[in-house]
Amino acid sequence: QVQLVESGGGLVQPGGSLRLSCAASGSIFSVGDMGWYRQAPGKQRELVAIITRDGSTSYADSVRGRFYLSRDNVKNTESLQMNSLKPEDTAVYYCNARIRSSYRPVYADYWGQGTQVTVSS
Repeated sequence: QVQLVESGGGLVQPGGSLRLSCAASGSIFSVGDMGWYRQAPGKQRELVAIITRDGSTSYADSVRGRFYLSRDNVKNTESLQMNSLKPEDTAVYYCNARIRSSYRPVYADYWGQGTQVTVSS
């Protein structure tokens, strides 16, 4: 089995910072693109940032310049550093990764359980 486990959410004041982490574990053969999505109440889930295996990143316009995504290909982890947080960043954040498991020769999407980020004074 393959699973993604997130950590690092919480409550922060506007202008503050948080760091989200995600670790992939289980019978993993290879990890492709990794990323973060978020879903605010009453809204659709949206892409926040994505990083390829070679480290190329893409960001949503709303977070570019404030959020920074990195990964460790040895540990199969990714981290999202979120700076200058705004109330509109409040959402449940989901880790995502395309993973080829040891028992299935195709890449599939895996999701974390979600972690709440609340930006409020």
